[in-house]
Amino acid sequence: MVGAGRVGTALVGALPGSAGPFGRGFDGQSFDVVIIAVPDREIAAAAACITPAAGRLVGHCSGASGLDVLAPHEAFGLHPLMTIRGASATGERSPFVGAPAAIGGSTVRAEGVAAALAELLGMAPFPIADNDRAAYHAAASIASNFLVTLEDAAEVLAATAGVDRVTLLPLIRATLDNWAADGRAALTGPVARGDEATIARQRSAIVERTPQLLAVFDVLVERTRAIADC
Repeated sequence: MVGAGRVGTALVGALPGSAGPFGRGFDGQSFDVVIIAVPDREIAAAAACITPAAGRLVGHCSGASGLDVLAPHEAFGLHPLMTIRGASATGERSPFVGAPAAIGGSTVRAEGVAAALAELLGMAPFPIADNDRAAYHAAASIASNFLVTLEDAAEVLAATAGVDRVTLLPLIRATLDNWAADGRAALTGPVARGDEATIARQRSAIVERTPQLLAVFDVLVERTRAIADC
């Protein structure tokens, strides 16, 4: 394993018999499979440090990058579709168990190794073509990263009414469960009901208390209307 960030460290802890994480100048000598878990902008440089060898496979954990950044190696991609907080403490359940994993390979053998590694980690592998990776990763960012941004906006606004984020948690969790079961049919609230008077009062409160959130609110209302009208 190359890269001592959250993903690399967690993978070393979860993969039986793995070694590392090694620094980014690691040359891969004496290893048949090397997995690079560094920021996307550094993958090509890390791959260039690995000595090409017959039979050696080099993989990355990026969701957005294609396999071309690993040239000239026989290459694979293994992207856990899961957010990782950090290394698991002893006895904790692996963060990878039960998660999907986007895989790909420059050869049938490479893709097979990626699938085997995913299954060894307790993940469910599914193939992603290189030309689909940017769209796939954007969807993952919306689902995870942007959700934090959205809930932070809710927290900031709620704080002006003396309400903390813990109070919002049951609503957030119920909404996620409903969306998992029903998709966009889970939509509720004033936009879904066509209650323009309530939306206007909400907007006025945002203008007064958190004007930095107004553009976000307006865009989300517009998109929510489009969903409600489907």
